[in-house]
Amino acid sequence: MSNTNRSGRGKNRRNSAASQGQGNASASRQSSKSSRPSTRQQGKEVRPQGASLSAVRPKGRERESAPIEGLPVSKNEETVIDIIGMNHDGEGVGRANGYTLFVQGALPGETVRVRVMKTKKQYGYAKLLEIVKASPDRVSAPCPIYDQCGGCQIQHMSYAGQLAWKRQLVVDNLQRIGKLNVLVEDAEGAEQQGIRVLPTMGMDEPWRYRNKAQVPIGAAEGGLVGGFYAKGSHRIIDMDTCLIQHEHNDEVVAKVKELGSHLGISAYNEETGRGLLRHVVVKKAFRTGEMMLVLVTNGRDIPYKDEWIGSIREAIPHVASICQNVNKKQTNVIFGDETRVLWGRDVIYDYIGDVQFAISARSFYQVNPVQTEVLYGKTVEYAGLSGKETVIDAYCGIGTISLFLAQHADQVYGVEIVPEAIEDARSNAMLNEMKNVKFEVGASEDVIPRWKEQGIEADVIVVDPPRKGCDPRLLDTILEMKPERVVYVSCNPSTLARDLRVLEDGGYRTVEVTPVDMFPHTVHVESVAMLVRNTE
Repeated sequence: MSNTNRSGRGKNRRNSAASQGQGNASASRQSSKSSRPSTRQQGKEVRPQGASLSAVRPKGRERESAPIEGLPVSKNEETVIDIIGMNHDGEGVGRANGYTLFVQGALPGETVRVRVMKTKKQYGYAKLLEIVKASPDRVSAPCPIYDQCGGCQIQHMSYAGQLAWKRQLVVDNLQRIGKLNVLVEDAEGAEQQGIRVLPTMGMDEPWRYRNKAQVPIGAAEGGLVGGFYAKGSHRIIDMDTCLIQHEHNDEVVAKVKELGSHLGISAYNEETGRGLLRHVVVKKAFRTGEMMLVLVTNGRDIPYKDEWIGSIREAIPHVASICQNVNKKQTNVIFGDETRVLWGRDVIYDYIGDVQFAISARSFYQVNPVQTEVLYGKTVEYAGLSGKETVIDAYCGIGTISLFLAQHADQVYGVEIVPEAIEDARSNAMLNEMKNVKFEVGASEDVIPRWKEQGIEADVIVVDPPRKGCDPRLLDTILEMKPERVVYVSCNPSTLARDLRVLEDGGYRTVEVTPVDMFPHTVHVESVAMLVRNTE
């Protein structure tokens, strides 16, 4: 949950496959207790806007080339292999006579029969044909279209297994990329030094956790279809429910499709540039219950607008805001520049902890509010605040972490390069009557040194960068500022490990890292790291 313009927090600039784990209909989703979705699939190839190609197209699968001589396996050969691990895409990793094969759907500890589908010089890809010996962590995926949809990658793995794997993914990256020493679990006797990596903080109920749906719309016989992208394509799988999406989001999307089909609303076609409805975006405030519907259209004029809006309001009383976003560009970006209110307010309100936030059509807001509170709580814990500290929040976005920190610090300074995000941050500070927070637009590596020249000294610096990690200049700035603590909130274990290495080489020690499962049943994992400055 990816969005190119996250309108805020650094993470919205990430690949989201968890803001997009969903395959971009919103970012990732599901629930075992809900009704089973329709397995109807739209056969026509459509390319709805906003698709992240990295979310649906496996890495490293380039066009076919001439067979490579001397490999221990050949294309279309069947073989039995042991799965010894799982890569960051959720593919099982096995070896055939020393040659690495990636197998979608296979789990560590399993013995499987596979067919080799593609070979490269150092590795290849194989299709799972039979599970000879199953992993204790293998479960039946509750979603009936799991094998078609690209939104979730590891529903076939027990939730306990997912949490353990995500912790190990963080550990492996710290060791392999960061060359950092990690404390070994269950080590006997000898005193150890190194980073403590805690168990992944998971959810009590890891279903129906998403508060936002971004659903691409297409056309089929009988009317509008909308859902998620099939694996490896932009073909839409029509679906009525998603087990990681809040039930009310499903209801709104289904009703919009039904009413739009009844009224003859056309779906946008990227190939021709014709058609009206591009995306349906739904936002749900978990605490207040308020909902917002955004119709992303290829033009301002909506046929039967009043009838459509009236039917939606009558059918779905939870909706407090109905907006239209106009996007007439041929682009993969979901939103256009113009947004207008069709009915109700221009924002809905929700809370994270005790902090209230106004959520507009385009503003970023974390998609898993339950785990967001867990993530931010750990951030505050690692900051070690007593109420006297000055804190700098780099990549502050709309101020979600800044306002959380401001409840426990003397003064908080937030910096973000996206101007609209800073406007939201200032509005949210006023909404909560917080006067000990200051926000400024700009690059952290430019603004923070200027603050230092003004006499602002940070006791704690918090960073929450996009997937690419911290800008090298920001890391240099942190080392020059010499705060007592650094708290690093990460959505990418590999760039976390790379940046921790730089900070450690610059005089900091990583004490502890906590993985947090923000996107259950997907391969994505967030982490919070606590670093302290060496005093020696």
